Amino acid sequence: MSVTISPAVQRVLPLLTDPPTAPTTPHGYLDQLGPQPAADGRAVNTGFVQSLWSSRIGASLFDHAATAARRVVGILQSPAERLRLQPGHTVLDIACGPGEITTALARTVGPGGLAVGIDISESMLTRAAHRHRAGNTAFLRADAQRLPLRDHTVDAVTCIAGLQLIPDPDAALAEMIRVLRPGGYLAVLVPTVRTGPLELIGRYVPGAGGARLFTETEIPDSVVGFGLGGVDTRRLGTIQWTWGRKIR
Repeated sequence: MSVTISPAVQRVLPLLTDPPTAPTTPHGYLDQLGPQPAADGRAVNTGFVQSLWSSRIGASLFDHAATAARRVVGILQSPAERLRLQPGHTVLDIACGPGEITTALARTVGPGGLAVGIDISESMLTRAAHRHRAGNTAFLRADAQRLPLRDHTVDAVTCIAGLQLIPDPDAALAEMIRVLRPGGYLAVLVPTVRTGPLELIGRYVPGAGGARLFTETEIPDSVVGFGLGGVDTRRLGTIQWTWGRKIR
């Protein structure tokens, strides 16, 4: 069991609202949740989709699915351009899974920057931390609905194909924008369903499995309400990018 934290994790500690007095990373990531992540009353996703991704088999399936999606669609590539990343920036990758996007972001911000992958799944984070080791890449176990970071601490935040698994997506979006510095960018990718007769089916039937779909205007409307400006979207099939800049 390791008791020494990496230089990258050390760089994360000053960003935290309540940094541990004796931080350890026995599995390569810093755990800010512990064994009972919902002890404070936060909603927890118990659907079969989340359970699958949290398992060892699911983590492997996720890798293959994400790789295939990038090759076929190309839209799941690093959102660095939408985030206006520069060398030295600090960027969060929410629902980072096995850490492929986190690592791509780390390459963009360079050695002087910091990329932090955040997920709630222990199996995903263990996989990410063991596969992606660099002085500017750290992984943190935390709930996106209540990020353990201080206000205005990061330059950019992204969440790629993960918001649909979070029980309260509006709470997660509000948190992502809260930790952004004024002028920082947010970029979110979600599965969507067009407004119409299928909207109710697309939004609520998948909920039984722990995943949902969003309408085309749902994410843009939410982020504007939480203080994002210059909001724009790009849709490809049933998935949609939404991005913008924090204005206050």
